[in-house]
Amino acid sequence: MSNNPYKSLPSRQFWSNAVTNVPPFALDLRSSDNFTISSDDRVATAGSCFAQRVAAALRASQFNYYVTETAPAGMSHAQAQALQYGTYSARYGNLYYTRQFVQLFDRAYGIFEPELTAWERADGRFVDPFRPRIQPGGFASADEVRAARDAHFAAVRRLFETLDVLVITLGQTESWRWRADGAVLPLAPGVAGGTYDPALYAFVNVCVAEVIDDLNGFLDRLWRVNPSARVVMTVSPVAMVATYLDQHVMTSNCYSKSILRAAAGELCAARGDKIVYFPSYDLITSSANAGRYYDEDQRTINDAGVRHVMRQFLGTFATNRAEPAVHRALIDLQAEANCNAAVICDEEAITR
Repeated sequence: MSNNPYKSLPSRQFWSNAVTNVPPFALDLRSSDNFTISSDDRVATAGSCFAQRVAAALRASQFNYYVTETAPAGMSHAQAQALQYGTYSARYGNLYYTRQFVQLFDRAYGIFEPELTAWERADGRFVDPFRPRIQPGGFASADEVRAARDAHFAAVRRLFETLDVLVITLGQTESWRWRADGAVLPLAPGVAGGTYDPALYAFVNVCVAEVIDDLNGFLDRLWRVNPSARVVMTVSPVAMVATYLDQHVMTSNCYSKSILRAAAGELCAARGDKIVYFPSYDLITSSANAGRYYDEDQRTINDAGVRHVMRQFLGTFATNRAEPAVHRALIDLQAEANCNAAVICDEEAITR
């Protein structure tokens, strides 16, 4: 065979070598173009509900998981969990949509103040429309919502300004927005508070260009207040609960994840060495796994899938760790995963 541009490429770039006849648990999608995360680096997470699995795994794998919004002194562990202290690095709840990242930053720094301030529930209690399930019992008044939000924003500013690494998990493209100013909501009105009125709220399904614009906007803002911050970007392999579009939910899910995966790949290739793509979505959803990393609902990820993702994460970002410590972390991850059944996924509140 004559010389051609593929002859000298490494084995991992050929399906027959890297996938065919390779046991699913041995699939290795690691890239050589990554940075290292030290044991002292403050690692934060934000994004869709799969990011909670990542956060739990980071703790179990001996990373320095960074939280700036901690539970008040004297609060029990169970109560702190119920109120989502430590679920993410700050108490912002699920960030499913890329526009949420931009608006979270702008709201925290006083650049954007949405018209919508509080939702009243059927029981007369109030919730924050931008994190409607962080306070299961709700708030007594709209003023209490605002006071809690001010404290939250202080923690968000501290997080953005002092983190070393931010792991972002992209979740969905379908969202609901307040028509008057474009404020993006994590849940449709009426699911966990508020009342749906099509004159006030609009359904939006974004394209690749808008996702990239949002992410570029957020990264520019983050690096403005924290120039040394590094970002790991991934896409959630957890399927959407429901679609508002008049089509099968699987079709909408495929579109949504494809948009996010394409945007993440394009952005990471363009933005330099402070941001890398980590292929958790690619690993979990690969046809080579034959669906074995999904629970019976064919939507959520089982513990074996999380463990494989974290083996890849450790091998990618913690190659300088002592080997015994890595092995212990993977063993300890099973215990952590067993305690992780109560992952809070806001969209699961959506029902027929």
